[in-house]
Amino acid sequence: MRTEVLELDNRYGSEYVGVYLFQEITWAKRSRIIQRHTKYHPITGQVTSSDFVTIQAESIIASLKKQPENNPITLQKLLGEEEGIPIELGELFSKIANKLCGITPDEQHFLSEPSEEGNRTQHSQNTASARNSESSLARSEESQPRISKPSS
Repeated sequence: MRTEVLELDNRYGSEYVGVYLFQEITWAKRSRIIQRHTKYHPITGQVTSSDFVTIQAESIIASLKKQPENNPITLQKLLGEEEGIPIELGELFSKIANKLCGITPDEQHFLSEPSEEGNRTQHSQNTASARNSESSLARSEESQPRISKPSS
């Protein structure tokens, strides 16, 4: 599995100084994280909402294999709204985890937007069956007996 080492200076604060080791996570692990934080419509199966922040934070934690001994990165810290990590550091961790875990920009967009934004299903370009049914209908109308009006 691919890995990436990140060595931080005190740019983000002295508590984050040190070496971080990120490792690619498995497809199954990534899929389970996404499933756990995505809600689907019970009938159509369409995505109704997803907690992209939690998906991203859990992906970072899952891929973070080593960090400084004081363990400055926790799931609670990544998700913290008041006592969280600096934005730039979170973005850096996200970029590394996404690169290693194969989350593409399209997936990021899909996970961060409601499915009602637009229909992502492509329509078939093949209209031959529609044309065939129209011509069959026309032929059947032609073969029907016609009633003529008596002339006066």
